[in-house]
Amino acid sequence: MRVTASQLRADVYRILDRAIEAGEVVEIDRRGVIVRLVPPSARSWVEALPRRDGVISGDPGDLAAIDWSTSWRPDPL
Repeated sequence: MRVTASQLRADVYRILDRAIEAGEVVEIDRRGVIVRLVPPSARSWVEALPRRDGVISGDPGDLAAIDWSTSWRPDPL
C-alpha cells in the first residue's frame, strides 16, 4: 500500500493495524522519497518456544571445546 505522509497522518492507526494484521508493506511518499514500513515476518515455531533456565542454546559443537577438567569429579560409588 502506498500513501502520502498526509494520508498517514490522517489515518495512522488504521494504516498501522492493516500493516500488522495483514503483513502488508506500507510505502510512505514524502516529497518524492519513499519510506517503507515492513512488519516483521512470522516467527518460526522454534522462536516461539518459551525460554528455559539451565538450557543450553547454541551450537552443540561448542560444548566439545569447553575445558571441563577443573569442574569434573568422578562419580562417587
